[in-house]
Amino acid sequence: MIVLGIDPGIANTGYGIVAGLGSRLRALEYGVIDTPASAAPEARLAEIHADVGELIRRHEVEAVAVEDLYFGANVVSAMAVGQARGVVLLAAGQSGIPVHAFTPQQVKGAVCGSGRADKQQVARMVARLLGLAAPPTPDHAADALAVALCELNRAPLAGAIAEAGR
Repeated sequence: MIVLGIDPGIANTGYGIVAGLGSRLRALEYGVIDTPASAAPEARLAEIHADVGELIRRHEVEAVAVEDLYFGANVVSAMAVGQARGVVLLAAGQSGIPVHAFTPQQVKGAVCGSGRADKQQVARMVARLLGLAAPPTPDHAADALAVALCELNRAPLAGAIAEAGR
């Protein structure tokens, strides 16, 4: 299974593509979609949408995993993240690919065993799980890889439950 993990943001959208081959996990590509602060919001969102669509096509992604919105004190920032998340969902929907959302605590728990892990712990565990020589950078890319790993951990159990219900 090939999963595209997304850590959404209007300025920086982290992405990580992970292939799960049985118990083997391999990072295919990761990075950040950066949009210029000087660009109009609609142009920034269009760029995120186009880039995510291209990643889906190029890697023949089978599922998208996206980090759920975290509502902090800054409502304006949360709205911008929500808009970025929306264009990611649109790209997946246009490609007919299922999307699963995970809270930051679920992602940390799936990768580190604790929902309270810090960013450095997450990056180190992502590197270990994917056999990378060093923790992935920047943080948004490491977080996106962790989101993809969370989906790859969830999928086999969800499949078994669905099969048992038939």
